[in-house]
Amino acid sequence: MLGGSWLPSQAKGFEDSMAERTRACTACHGDQGRAGPDGYYPRLAGKPAGYLYNQLKNFSEGRRHYGLMSRMVDPLSDAYLQEIAQYFSELKLPYPDAARPSSRMPEATLARGRQLALQGDVARQVPACVQCHGERLTGLQPHVPGLLGLPLDYLNAQLGAWQTQQRKANAPDCMAQIVKRLDSSDLMAVSTWLATQPLPVDTIATRQVSKQTIALDCGSAPELKVQP
Repeated sequence: MLGGSWLPSQAKGFEDSMAERTRACTACHGDQGRAGPDGYYPRLAGKPAGYLYNQLKNFSEGRRHYGLMSRMVDPLSDAYLQEIAQYFSELKLPYPDAARPSSRMPEATLARGRQLALQGDVARQVPACVQCHGERLTGLQPHVPGLLGLPLDYLNAQLGAWQTQQRKANAPDCMAQIVKRLDSSDLMAVSTWLATQPLPVDTIATRQVSKQTIALDCGSAPELKVQP
């Protein structure tokens, strides 16, 4: 600095840690990946590493569309994407309290959402959310995310994106197949019910496939392809 006493040795050194190197992530996804404040930037902390890595690859390979994410991950190697995913997956941080149900939300809507989440809809060949996302809905290691602790706006946006083919996953895309069998009122019902549920004490994704799990050919989660 001209006319001053500042010297390079006095500058604060860069800490070469994943916390520092992922500041571009936490700028939107919240401190330590706890989730952004606006409901559209989901939590990263504690999600299964395989799921996080798949999403980074989906952005880089055009299956998910958001320019900022695509530009950020495009120059990064697969090994570094895996390192980022592993880092966030190992952050075991408390979740915020679940949203309160709106007093204007009809009980029938919440009941329908609960049915879809816990029982599915046999007539439409729609499996229950718990059949893939775990009995506690906290996810299944290493590729299936939890569904609790997510904002209603985010859940609605992602289910809608699958329905309109704006969001895709590795083929065969089992989520796309399931969502196409539901109408908009069903999507709102299950999103609302999920967003208002309290989280269990143990929020870590399980490694044990649910006894209810049906055999699915799911490109992003090969562990779901089990024999009944």
